[in-house]
Amino acid sequence: MSALFQPFTLKDLTLRNRVAVPPMCQYQAIDGLANDWHHVHLAGLARGGAGLVIVEATAVSPEGRITPNCLGLWNDQQAQALAPMAAAIKAAGAVPGIQIGHAGRKANANRPWEGDDHIAADDPRYWETLGPSAIAFGHHLPRVPRAMSVEDIARVQQDFVAAAQRALEAGFEWLELHFAHGYLAQSFFSAHANQREDRYGGSAENRGRFLRETLAAVRKVWPEHLPLTARFGVIEYDGRDDQTLAESIALVQDFKREGLDMLSVSVGFTIAETQIPWGPSFLAPIARRVREETGLPVSSAWGFGTAEAAEAAVASQALDLVMVGRSHLADPHWTFAAAKQLGVSKPSWTLPAPYAHWLERYAA
Repeated sequence: MSALFQPFTLKDLTLRNRVAVPPMCQYQAIDGLANDWHHVHLAGLARGGAGLVIVEATAVSPEGRITPNCLGLWNDQQAQALAPMAAAIKAAGAVPGIQIGHAGRKANANRPWEGDDHIAADDPRYWETLGPSAIAFGHHLPRVPRAMSVEDIARVQQDFVAAAQRALEAGFEWLELHFAHGYLAQSFFSAHANQREDRYGGSAENRGRFLRETLAAVRKVWPEHLPLTARFGVIEYDGRDDQTLAESIALVQDFKREGLDMLSVSVGFTIAETQIPWGPSFLAPIARRVREETGLPVSSAWGFGTAEAAEAAVASQALDLVMVGRSHLADPHWTFAAAKQLGVSKPSWTLPAPYAHWLERYAA
């Protein structure tokens, strides 16, 4: 019996299997508004059979967008535009999730296929970037952010709360906080990006304060019966991994006490000079350690895009859910294909009848 195709229950939700589609930025929004591209994209992924589909990184404020074409949830019009997407995902049998975040010093960039670099100051699309300290990421993102005041911090945290409330009103049932990938929250935790001397900097406890406070604030408005999760970079691969991982696990234990229900384990990406061991399932041992030492359910992405890798990660109890991203872009019916490959009987349950009938009847 396939471990990957067993149901997974978290809070009051039961996913039909252990396959999740992670947030994948499409960079197709105008003024933060979702449109037909997003609807077709998300509904198609949900029809493919995954148990959970998470909408791409959605900015909690205009300056929190990675690019000018990112989704937003800083006003009610954006929430109304996203509501049909949540309904379409659910109608296809998947749980509708959304990731909210703030890009921090990595914000105001061109789209990846248009340079992936900071937008010039004389460009009408320019806006000021923010960070815990006035330290640039460097490499292709050289702009020095403005160091946030305590008032800025409180405002951004309230932006997270307001976005979470709008996500709920739009019909999303799974909320993920983006605390990873060198964006604002991850930058606060990283000693590479945070050199503050107040209560938000210095020790690991202080560097984690922004993340803990933000989580606690969102927990107050997100219903207890629905999952509240986070994606967090627990390791940098920067030569001091043992210390970073130990500090990260301690922070995740704090997250659990503040009401976090699940962690998506990822890489920090707060500096460009790293030695990441890219390869199949390379984060599985890290995720297993986080799971064992915190007692939280975990998921992860990066290198689980084959049926064998996904099955092994769940069967070995390294992961509770497997995030399969790019493989779903290549084949929106990846879950259906994986079920057949793993010998799951009658995997047509993962597809709507107009697809399943023909694919089953004329299967090669």
